[in-house]
Amino acid sequence: MVTTLNSYNNSIYSVSNSSTLNGVVRISSNGYYGSGTLLYGGMAVLTAAHLFSSINASANIVFETSQGRKTVASDAIELMPQYDTLNDNNDLALVWLADAAPTDAHRYELFRSSDEIGRLFTAVGYGNTGSGSEGMSSTLPTDILRQQAMNKFETDAAAMKNILGSNMAWTPQNNAILVADFDDGTSEHDALGMLMNDNNLGYGHYEGMIAPGDSGGPAFIDGKVAGVASYVASLHTYDANPDINTTTDSSFGEVGFWHRVSYYQQWIDQTLREHYANAPKTASEVQKEVVEGASGTTTVNYFLVEVSGIRSDSNGWLSVKYTTRDGTALSNQDYIPASGTLVLYPDENYAVIPVEIIGDNTPEANELFYLDIFDPVGASFGDNQIMLTAQRTILNDDGYFFV
Repeated sequence: MVTTLNSYNNSIYSVSNSSTLNGVVRISSNGYYGSGTLLYGGMAVLTAAHLFSSINASANIVFETSQGRKTVASDAIELMPQYDTLNDNNDLALVWLADAAPTDAHRYELFRSSDEIGRLFTAVGYGNTGSGSEGMSSTLPTDILRQQAMNKFETDAAAMKNILGSNMAWTPQNNAILVADFDDGTSEHDALGMLMNDNNLGYGHYEGMIAPGDSGGPAFIDGKVAGVASYVASLHTYDANPDINTTTDSSFGEVGFWHRVSYYQQWIDQTLREHYANAPKTASEVQKEVVEGASGTTTVNYFLVEVSGIRSDSNGWLSVKYTTRDGTALSNQDYIPASGTLVLYPDENYAVIPVEIIGDNTPEANELFYLDIFDPVGASFGDNQIMLTAQRTILNDDGYFFV
């Protein structure tokens, strides 16, 4: 990832293996590589479609956590059906893992609000290094590097097109792509200030821009995935040319584009749900007890949220917030904690929340944990209830336990 400092080794850009950003992964496919984000449930990675030559492509996903480096092969890859290579629209893909992700790799919820513009974000990825004054380096570091930088979403790509017209050679989809520029603190290289009168001079040494290899990497707002890195452009008009040089190289004055996760959340959620293995469809199919499993393994258990009664608006979205809660089972020791928002889309009357159980080889008593749902939107729990709770029992399978 290109940064404002001359050295990419500066600690403000590094992402340690124990960081809450360690769920950002490196993806390689067909001789190319990019970045991606491990999603809630731990079964799939969100990334960019243009990393793959076809839906039949395969990939290797590299995790770097405190447990070390682990490479996991892809089990399946699904590109957005409307992926448009001509205009770089719908540039999203989901990659399913053939093996379990490390238990200490962070899983991320989607950013679901539509107030990204004007918000500070943290971009993370494995892309080319360099400096804003010189652009990306032509040679990669000897080891793969995961880095972070700050920036701010300042506009929507379609709004740029409306202003720049033919100065943008492609047509972005409305409300689907977020834009940030690479500022050096001066007005002469403030791209969106010069091109759209949207003035902002950036975040100094913390500011950065995506480069090749960052494609598919996340932009986090409040720790949630708000954008998926797609491409960089050098834009100018007859009156304004903010780029410091004549090439598109992620240097000062250039503009980066991220696909807007809140716009695509329905495709992401429903595509994940279609691939959940053995997920219950009715209350009678829910497994309320789950065998722990051996050390080094994880087992996915599902909580079912179902609408009872008739929806008042068949085209409306229903949602609840959810969070796991310890009982005798402890988060990050016996299960991987999960929290976020579950959305039921039109024509959906149920959905599941996956929670991963962490296996071990230690004889112990059966253990309990809980999942709470609350803050319903578009519906109510009835009987003036403000929260509903479900319980799971993790069954010991490691021999006798004596007290």
